[in-house]
Parts: sequence; structure tokens; C-alpha cells
Amino acid sequence: MNAELLLLALCTGFGLGFLLLAVRQLAAAARLWVRGLRVTGVVTKRVATDRRRAGLVVFTDHLGRALAIDPGAYATLCGLPPVGGSVPVVYLRNRPGAARLWTLRHLLAPSFGWFLSSTLAFGTGVVVSP
Repeated sequence: MNAELLLLALCTGFGLGFLLLAVRQLAAAARLWVRGLRVTGVVTKRVATDRRRAGLVVFTDHLGRALAIDPGAYATLCGLPPVGGSVPVVYLRNRPGAARLWTLRHLLAPSFGWFLSSTLAFGTGVVVSP
């Protein structure tokens, strides 16, 4: 089998897979936008032994349970305020453990990453195509 054709097939397959994941993330963000419950969370410090700089976001769900969100390594790039600040949080009523920050950057960052990966895979396939 021709190596260029195999590489083209792999790039197309990866590109379609990444595109599917991007659409799935967009659908999840849209579902949160339409059906999500919005509450206010507070940024708190991490434990002293944790070396990550960004804090955790603590909020209460509709049943009064306190939950925490780890906004990840790039929390400051996605607009997380300093410790003690408040930030809006959105979650689905039946899944408060899968809550996300209610900022445009935080909601759309995963889908943007998958779209970028899809574009890179398709572009590689176009470049190596015979």
C-alpha cells in the first residue's frame, strides 16, 4: 500500500475524529447555556502541598451541597479572578459534579482546541496528499 495514501487516510481519520469531538464540546456548551443553572462560586486557596498556582472554585448546588471545581492549569488565562473573588458557575441540574465556569473562554476553550487539532490534521493530509 502506498505510504502517502496511508498517511492521507490517517490524517483524514484523525481530522474527522477531532472534528466530532469539537462538535460534541460545542453541544455540551450549548446545553449548559440553555438548560444550566447559574450560581456564584468563590475562588479559594489550594492546600499548601499543592504546587499549582490557581485556586479552586467552591459553590453550592441546588440541594445545598458544597462542591469544588478545579479550573485547570490555565485558569488565569481563562479569566479566573484572584483568591477571594467570585466567579459565575453553571451546571446541569442532574450533574452538578460536571460544572464549569460561566465565562466564554472557559466554556469554548475545549471546542476551540479540538477544532484547531482537526484543522492541523486535515492540513497535514492536504500537504502530504499525492
